[in-house]
Amino acid sequence: MNQTRVFLSLIIFVAFACSPGKMAMKKGNKRFNTGEYDLSIDYYNKAIANDHLVGEANFKIGESYRLSNRIKEALPYYEVAVEKGYNPEESKLYYAIALKNNEKYQEAKRVLDQLTDAELKGEIKDLTDQEMENLIKLEEIINKKSYFEVKNLDLINTPAAEYAAYYYNGELYFTSSRDGGKIYKATGTPFTKIYKVKTKGAIVDTTTVMQLPSYINSENTNDGTIAISPDGSTMIFAKGNSGRKKGSEDVDLYISRFRRNQWTEPTIMRVNDPKAWDSTPAFTQDGNSLIFASNRKGGFGGTDLYIATINRRGRFGRVQNLGPEINTAGNEMFPHVGEDGSIYFASNGHPGLGGLDIFKVTRESGKLNVENLGSPVNSSSDDFAMFLYTIDKGFFSSNRESGAGDDDIYTFRNEDPNLKIVNYFLVGTTVTNTEEGEKILPGTVVKLQARSDSTILSEKLSDRDGQFRFRVYPEEDYFLIAEKTDYLTSRSTFSTVGKTIPKDQLTQLVTNKIFETKVALDQIVIDKAIVVENIYYDLDKWDIREDAAQELDKLVTMLEDNPEIKIELSSHTDSRQTADYNLDLSKKRAQSAVDYIVSQGIDPDRLVARGYGESELLISDEEINELPTPEARERAHQRNRRTEFKILEFDPSKSIKEEDEEDEIDELELVETEEDKKDLESKIDWDN
Repeated sequence: MNQTRVFLSLIIFVAFACSPGKMAMKKGNKRFNTGEYDLSIDYYNKAIANDHLVGEANFKIGESYRLSNRIKEALPYYEVAVEKGYNPEESKLYYAIALKNNEKYQEAKRVLDQLTDAELKGEIKDLTDQEMENLIKLEEIINKKSYFEVKNLDLINTPAAEYAAYYYNGELYFTSSRDGGKIYKATGTPFTKIYKVKTKGAIVDTTTVMQLPSYINSENTNDGTIAISPDGSTMIFAKGNSGRKKGSEDVDLYISRFRRNQWTEPTIMRVNDPKAWDSTPAFTQDGNSLIFASNRKGGFGGTDLYIATINRRGRFGRVQNLGPEINTAGNEMFPHVGEDGSIYFASNGHPGLGGLDIFKVTRESGKLNVENLGSPVNSSSDDFAMFLYTIDKGFFSSNRESGAGDDDIYTFRNEDPNLKIVNYFLVGTTVTNTEEGEKILPGTVVKLQARSDSTILSEKLSDRDGQFRFRVYPEEDYFLIAEKTDYLTSRSTFSTVGKTIPKDQLTQLVTNKIFETKVALDQIVIDKAIVVENIYYDLDKWDIREDAAQELDKLVTMLEDNPEIKIELSSHTDSRQTADYNLDLSKKRAQSAVDYIVSQGIDPDRLVARGYGESELLISDEEINELPTPEARERAHQRNRRTEFKILEFDPSKSIKEEDEEDEIDELELVETEEDKKDLESKIDWDN
């Protein structure tokens, strides 16, 4: 009898363990964890049908829709998960977001109110706070006056996805899943490919639609979101989501060059993070920098916008986050840089109507202003991938319900009567002073730094003629930092404050204002004396006066900018006292200057104080006595009473000019012939 009970219990246990609901849930989780969201939904629905873990299964369906960019469809599933009490914090947060995406704004706020009363931590707290703040600002966005006219580009859209339009040289490039083929398991739709079509503005010739070559578009891989450099020589695009890896971490940026009338085989870029999603590239207007989206570690949450700039070796340099004014706990992606330097991007983190909204970033007085473009450009759906081919015309993408199906490409025209822009540019020349006079210094790295917060806004390499050019912004102060191997890094100032052109004085749609400057660097020469101007002391004193401190601060900055040097700081006197007295006074003054510099944070081991008294007069007493006036004689004595520095040691290993090549891509790897290589080297290797 006991054996029978044990046997029956075993049968019941096995039957429960192998129940259809449990098996479906297990298979659904497996698909979910590998990013096959469309397949996971089917299994979770089977689990629900068998009344197995209904709350969890509904939440996972909601997540599957959200993570495959179909959050509107997730709404009823999050609602059930909330009712069942499953994972209450995340369920309520994403339920509120889904409500917002379905234009149920008041209901979304009610759900978020429940969450804000809870003790939230980490990412959930950041997203909840962000969503609540965004809903509070919603009315302002809804009531925003708009001058945009929007139209579906129905000649090119199909029931499949078409998005990320990019216009270049009479051709419109775009991403689409239109041609069928193997299904991408995350969304249940075909893999995307890159297409192009001949067009004049928004007038497309549909007979010319074609895929880019197969070596650009890979089989069973999503390819898309293309960017082409302004000179047409370089193409960058995203490739990934093959379904072979967990989640979406296999999306990377690839680069190709236009050679002999065709694109070269694409090469993966080193700006990628191998463990992150890197996509949606955009060139700046000068082609020297690349902005893209990434969910790499160290960001502000979700996907952030990053920038990489071509450095002195012609390579995309270290990747930098664009900062918290642009990036949020949500997702920022699909950047585009307009002709006036404004950055357009899509975000679901900034205050918006739901899903991704399109925003515009402008800079003035050292501050960034992030503006929601409002309706009709934005909607409660995903609106993204803004691209302007003129100041007032362009394209964007949206999955709004009025479209042909899935994502569509839309055209727009901005009818704002005050749409006039000014481009401010700073054009400069890098030089060095030699015994023969001023000499052009090509191949110098010049950085534009905002004085307000020390942010490096841009970095350029001066050309063969020592020329460089920066876009600058209204009412802002800058430092220009110039660096070159074997030269002292120099720092000069520039400002646009008070130089902004009033809008009511503009007569054209686009006005360009050019400023000019010159940046001088001194070659590093051991034991060569350099006079520090305007260092004065009171009679028979060695205390650092306020005016002297201001000049010594410049020396502090020079030492900070040039950590590879050790200097001697020397003081000289005139001859109008005894030699011993002058020697003692000069030593005290030199030491006082060194002590001040050390007090500003400079390592004392990098400084040597030395007083020379009257032993190294620039103008002899005989020459001074021959001068015709007392004023002239006093000026001569003043030249003798000088402070100088000279470089004692130079250690290149401590130089901040050294660059880390591990984080850069070598453009020379992309060329195919020796002729191509020499051509490219002639453009970038100024030091050779």
